[in-house]
Amino acid sequence: MYLELNFQIDYTMTSIIRIVRMTFSESNTVVFEALFAKHSDEISSQSGCFSVELVTDASNPNVRTTISRWDNEGSLNKYRKSVLFGKVWPETKQLFSAPPEVISYISQSKSHLQ
Repeated sequence: MYLELNFQIDYTMTSIIRIVRMTFSESNTVVFEALFAKHSDEISSQSGCFSVELVTDASNPNVRTTISRWDNEGSLNKYRKSVLFGKVWPETKQLFSAPPEVISYISQSKSHLQ
């Protein structure tokens, strides 16, 4: 006897996308990139962090944006209270030539399991 089961499970996953747009002087852009390279693995290893990415503005070579994805706002806030953030953020803030722009988004992605 052979029984075939076909089913599909749809679910929606939510996460937090944190975007931080930062403007630097030309010399501090290089300093920030080195700082990011030094700490990006540690940041992405934080509990609840799925990824962290650094991108360059297409029209302004001294603007960098970090895009990080977190499982929820609690994980992001836990990182923001961590020793690592307490070390990295003050170093980063010293390099700004303009105030940063910080935006958080809630992402909802739909997935299918079969």
